Amino acid sequence: MKRRALLSGLAMAGLIPGPFASRTAAAQNAASPFDDTTVRRMARELAGKPYAAPDDKLPGKLADIGYDEYRTIRYDAQRALWRAQSLPFQMQPFHRGFLFKQKVSLFEVADGKATPIPYDPSAFNLSEVGGPPTGDLGFAGFRLTNPMNRPDHFDEVAAFVGASYFRAIGKGHVYGLSARGLAIATAERSGEEFPLFRAFWLQRPQTGGNSMVVHALLDSPSTTGAFRFTIRPGDETVFDVESRLYPRVEMPTAGIAPLTSMFLHSPLDDLGTDDFRPGVHDSDGLMLSTGRGEAIWRPLANPRELQVSVFADANPRGFGLMQRRRAFADYQDLEARYEKRPGAWVEPIGDWGEGAVHLVEIPTNEEIHDNIAAFWRPKMPLRPGQEYSYVYRLHWASGAAFGMAGRPAPAQFEQAAEGGRGQGRRLFVLEARGGRLASLPEGAEPVLDVSASTGKIENAVAQRNPETGGWRVSFELVPGNQRLVELRALLKTEQEPLTETWLFRWTP
Repeated sequence: MKRRALLSGLAMAGLIPGPFASRTAAAQNAASPFDDTTVRRMARELAGKPYAAPDDKLPGKLADIGYDEYRTIRYDAQRALWRAQSLPFQMQPFHRGFLFKQKVSLFEVADGKATPIPYDPSAFNLSEVGGPPTGDLGFAGFRLTNPMNRPDHFDEVAAFVGASYFRAIGKGHVYGLSARGLAIATAERSGEEFPLFRAFWLQRPQTGGNSMVVHALLDSPSTTGAFRFTIRPGDETVFDVESRLYPRVEMPTAGIAPLTSMFLHSPLDDLGTDDFRPGVHDSDGLMLSTGRGEAIWRPLANPRELQVSVFADANPRGFGLMQRRRAFADYQDLEARYEKRPGAWVEPIGDWGEGAVHLVEIPTNEEIHDNIAAFWRPKMPLRPGQEYSYVYRLHWASGAAFGMAGRPAPAQFEQAAEGGRGQGRRLFVLEARGGRLASLPEGAEPVLDVSASTGKIENAVAQRNPETGGWRVSFELVPGNQRLVELRALLKTEQEPLTETWLFRWTP
């Protein structure tokens, strides 16, 4: 019975050939047993079969539409799943088209049964793309809505569409960076592989609740995977992510809990920028909380050449791409509203062992490109025939602070800027505030620790900033003829750090 249900579920997702692919329409719409082990069994079984690419053929104009035309395809909100039951979440599918050509199967789970969600072109506005197509085109993904900001209106809180990409927002946010189920060979010369979520099972939410569960089946030439997302909207929206991977081949370049963002320029990295806006970015830094207990802040850059930074660690406490600058004046953009875009903080649950957080920065001259990626890469390759489990909590939030053993968190570097000082010198000005710095007694002076991997540091100064209530750090870098300098700065006492460690890779 279990094996028959497994094969039936795979067939409904369009993932295996054979007699199940030609089942009758009535059978396609029939419910099948489902529990928390179903997708894991599917992924494990699928990993033993050769990879088969999903259906990406589209008829007529849908095959060639652009971004603006795709945006006109809207699902009728009055027909959203669960709207009629007045449940705390509603679901609207995305139509296939533009970049989202792969067919994705959607199922509703209720009372231990999974029922396919049928494709109905009449539920979409398709007038701008040639009208309703014939045949069962299926879906590209889905969006979830919830009365997160006010009780009388359902706002979009999360969306799953395109490869294994998904994104979410907290209360008062607008969409910014994205997450992925898995990254493979990012920034490698071999070229990146993009795993796909081939099917989703959405558990019907409970009346009066504020969470819902989504299961996803991941597939790629290198691996399959089973994911379980528990989604909780709020001031910060939280995803509890349970992932299991079943490699088909050895995977030395897997990226776990990957994040993808955009960075064009900021006051720390705006050389040559011709833009009235002081900053343009979805995220302005990589934040780390290491297994050793060190807090690190690494501002992002838009480099002239591809840059990959590797932060070796064991059992990390967390990492994320954050948006710290939160004032309209930091961006001056009435349309993009970058100050309202969330950061994403990955909090591992359990031990992840040895590995490294990788930060990838790709040159770009336009804000339409996601040119930043961050992820955890295990030290040892993932091997075929094995199951690998990674559990983590993903916070979509305006900020994140972290303490150690119940003590106050270190102060954060909230702003940084760079400017010329003549004679080949570069001036750096950093602003730190909060945390342990806030409890520094009046008259006490922290120790300023600034260093450079090459070149020279001169005129390093730390002083209270009465305008911010924090401390300002300034120093000059004399790089000489060096083409790359790794900078490091923090404030501390003789016994402990007062701030996180600020890191930056300077290039001319």
